[in-house]
Amino acid sequence: MDIFIKLSQFLLSLSLLIILHELGHFIPAKLFKTRVEKFYLFFDVKYSLLKKKIGETEYGIGWLPLGGYVKISGMIDESMDKEQMALPPQPWEFRSKPAWQRLIIMLGGVTVNFILAFIIYIGMAFAYGDTYIATSDMKDGLLIENKAMMNIGFKTGDKILAADGVKIPKFDNDITMKVIMAKQVLIERNGVEQTIKIPSDFVDQLSKHEKGPLMSIRMPFVVAAISEDSKNTALQPKDVVLTLNGQQAKYYDQAKAILESNKNKTIPATVLRDQKEVEVPVIVSNDGKLGIGVGGLSMSNLEKLGYYKVSKQEFGLLEAIPVGITKGKDQLVGYGKQLKMIFSPSTGAYKQVGGFKAIFDIFPNTWSWETFWNITALLSIMLGVMNLLPIPALDGGHVMFLLYEIVSGKKPSDKFLENAQLVGFVLLITLLLFANGNDIYKAIVGR
Repeated sequence: MDIFIKLSQFLLSLSLLIILHELGHFIPAKLFKTRVEKFYLFFDVKYSLLKKKIGETEYGIGWLPLGGYVKISGMIDESMDKEQMALPPQPWEFRSKPAWQRLIIMLGGVTVNFILAFIIYIGMAFAYGDTYIATSDMKDGLLIENKAMMNIGFKTGDKILAADGVKIPKFDNDITMKVIMAKQVLIERNGVEQTIKIPSDFVDQLSKHEKGPLMSIRMPFVVAAISEDSKNTALQPKDVVLTLNGQQAKYYDQAKAILESNKNKTIPATVLRDQKEVEVPVIVSNDGKLGIGVGGLSMSNLEKLGYYKVSKQEFGLLEAIPVGITKGKDQLVGYGKQLKMIFSPSTGAYKQVGGFKAIFDIFPNTWSWETFWNITALLSIMLGVMNLLPIPALDGGHVMFLLYEIVSGKKPSDKFLENAQLVGFVLLITLLLFANGNDIYKAIVGR
């Protein structure tokens, strides 16, 4: 069932992005009276799963879920229809239209991608608001267990104050990427501010260690369940452990360290039970465990217990517009920085480039509309940026040649465009094989 939910989100998001992207080409093409021969979700290599011709356009669903396309008459594209291009130009063909109209048609897809992302972020701000923990309210800092983070100087208890001079006022989903892409990070440790430099190959260093969050909120040691073979019958579900062996165990990471140093011992513990502090003995096994399940408190319960102050800001529709635009702009700039890292060999970021499996893995096993829309907005930005790359066979390649034509007044020959399209297609296939090959390699080596 989990895999079905994950797959459903993946296909729904991918289909939505492809259809809207291609509509971005389709609509201006029709407005400029350019014939569109095909409009397809996924590729129909050899055959289609579903197709229906309406007017001059065949609409369908292909069997190969690697994207989608619109086939515009008189355009040199991935179809490489040389027979059509050998005939005299017709008024309804792409090649017969003024350069500015062709430019608008080619920019339509990425324009829709960017607009879609901003609309989603505005809608999310209006529907969900902004829930976060302010940096100033994180009394005891963050949990740092990632070895790569510890190797460059981070420690549990650190507060992340700024990245490259830009303040980080709250802990949210964006903080990890801000740290990864920074050159230096300002932290507060034991009340003292200090700077940690981020190595240029930090992304590569991360790939050499076990997967896991770079940083997370420190959680209390809460008993969720007692296993049947556990000897710790004095504990009860929902107990919040406060001390172990006379030492503070406010957070689970503190408790783990105490238990590790008291293997094969019975030690006293103080737990919070029904709002009262209770003294109980706990038996530590030879592997430093208690034989219990841990966790189970919501953020609201953590707030009631005094661990964190959870802030929530709600927005009206007009207020949500600038908030969503700012979010979209930040994600767009952030993805641009990621691409820069990928194309800089010294960072080693290219090793982490993933294909369809990497995208599939982003989606959770449980259905959450908030998560779904957040991922879809980010993928829309990624799709838009990637399509703008000046590679023949991508929208950006067509735009590059059209801009050359507009500036110089000279149109590249059909033969040149056909050769460029072929080169671009080979390059795209190479990049596709590399990205999905990375997925396979990481699946084999376990990273």
